[in-house]
Amino acid sequence: MATEHLASYDVSSGRRSRAWLRDLTLSSQVCWTLTAIFAASLVYYHWRYEGWLQTIVFAGAITASLFSLVLLISRRALFSIVLIALLVATIVMAADVKRHYIEMVLHAYDVVFYLTSWSTLVFLWADHKLMLLALAGMATLAAGSGLLLWQIDGTRVRRSVSSLLLVFCVGLAAVASYAKGERRNTSFFWDNQYLASFYSSWPETISTLWRGQLMDAVKTQPLPPFAVPATCDLTEKPPHVILIHQESAVPPSFFPQVAYDTALDPFFKSFDGRLHKLRVETYGGASWLTEFSVLAGVSTYSFGGMRTFVQSLMEGKIHDAVPQVLARCGYKNSLFYPVPKDFVASGRFYSTIGIPDIYDYRAQGAKRFNERDRFYYQRVLDNIDGNLAKSDSPLFTFVVTSATHLPYTYKYAPDVDVPGGGAGTDPEMSEYLRRLAMAHMDFDEFRSLLEKRFPKERFLIVQYGDHQPIATRTLLGFDKGSAAEDIQLTPESPGLLTYYSVDGVNYEPPPLPDEDVVEVPYLGTILLNAAGLPLPPSYQARLELMRLCDGRYYTCAKSKSILSFHRRLMDSGLIDGR
Repeated sequence: MATEHLASYDVSSGRRSRAWLRDLTLSSQVCWTLTAIFAASLVYYHWRYEGWLQTIVFAGAITASLFSLVLLISRRALFSIVLIALLVATIVMAADVKRHYIEMVLHAYDVVFYLTSWSTLVFLWADHKLMLLALAGMATLAAGSGLLLWQIDGTRVRRSVSSLLLVFCVGLAAVASYAKGERRNTSFFWDNQYLASFYSSWPETISTLWRGQLMDAVKTQPLPPFAVPATCDLTEKPPHVILIHQESAVPPSFFPQVAYDTALDPFFKSFDGRLHKLRVETYGGASWLTEFSVLAGVSTYSFGGMRTFVQSLMEGKIHDAVPQVLARCGYKNSLFYPVPKDFVASGRFYSTIGIPDIYDYRAQGAKRFNERDRFYYQRVLDNIDGNLAKSDSPLFTFVVTSATHLPYTYKYAPDVDVPGGGAGTDPEMSEYLRRLAMAHMDFDEFRSLLEKRFPKERFLIVQYGDHQPIATRTLLGFDKGSAAEDIQLTPESPGLLTYYSVDGVNYEPPPLPDEDVVEVPYLGTILLNAAGLPLPPSYQARLELMRLCDGRYYTCAKSKSILSFHRRLMDSGLIDGR
């Protein structure tokens, strides 16, 4: 009897609960009014924040397509619009948070990367508990709101109507996608169009998940895997290595129409008196692409549309980068960075490829990101002094400069008397040349101090220009008003030419490559060879490729050789490209 009574109570209680919910059901008129208010709010957001007409229509059409899809399934208008509004709010909040921390907006790959990487989740929980709890709270609110709205939404839209709406919105999104063109080359750094950027990143993410990175290489025949030596077989202590990333540095001699002080020319030449050309893979910005290729020894072009995302994408997946090779040879590695170490996820990427000591601008006590180069050089000198006092280990120091960074619309360090451009030179170019002159001055001082402070130590100094400055855009045939992210260049463009130089203090490097132009993935190999270190098999292969391809990598005529090399890297466990 008790059991029967309890069952009777449960059933009746459930009926009363459902009846209560039915009593809360909103009228169709109220639901449509609320739906219109939410829709108007979404329209306002898209119009206000999603850029120009093409991207507004593209993002709006995608959002409307998602609404139509939910409407098709649920037949409930208010439920559908609130669900999509919460989704949009979540995307915008996540994009804003990500941009705040690493200067990149939300990418579809984040959904996979952050939800499938336990180490990443642990890192986020340790450093950003409040952010994760806020997101969890929002997800709970969305789920609860969804369940409630499902019950109280009084609308019932015919599926024939929602199907037609879905077809129309998808068609409009396709047209708008074509009209807006390809994503700008640095959009995940520059653009504030959170929804448009997130939506447009899904095709390349799906492609990445389907085929993996570097997976074109799988089509090639497998070759014996590379051996990975545990240590270096050294006969003597190798030289300390200083790698200098010269921001926006390009030899003015590349542009005969520019009048400049030729006293700048030695700045770009190596110990052999020659100017060595380097072909990079970005223009006017996105320096991290050059940093990646130099250290990882792989072209960013190999990552397709995901290449602006490459440092996050390949975090923990590269096991034979230049710093890792140097560490196996006993080097103590450090990085001096002029911006926050979380910028585009650089700090975390560098720590996974063998650079444990990362000094960003805060750690160096910089007041701004573009301090004079001498500021960073002084920190390097002090660091070398401190390390040599404690250990006899060779040092690898990666220095990123920033004084030559754009904009060039104001006079940097006006108290410094250095020449700019000659008469008639464009004002931006003239200012850029002034900053180059300061970079030359500061480097010469740094080199002199190395000699004076460490007379018994040997140093190899390798410099490179990460990309050309935006000040060269008119010389390349682009409008004065063109932004860096709007300038699309082919891999063969003269706008991708910079330089690399090799010098020694108390040390004479071996001869440098004879190739007229070397593409940036080979620079790490040149560095290791210039240091007189035994090259691991993977870098011996890079040296052979450089000779076979006449200094080319991505543009090598024997592209199958590059793909076979990528296959060997993956089969050897040196790169996880899948």
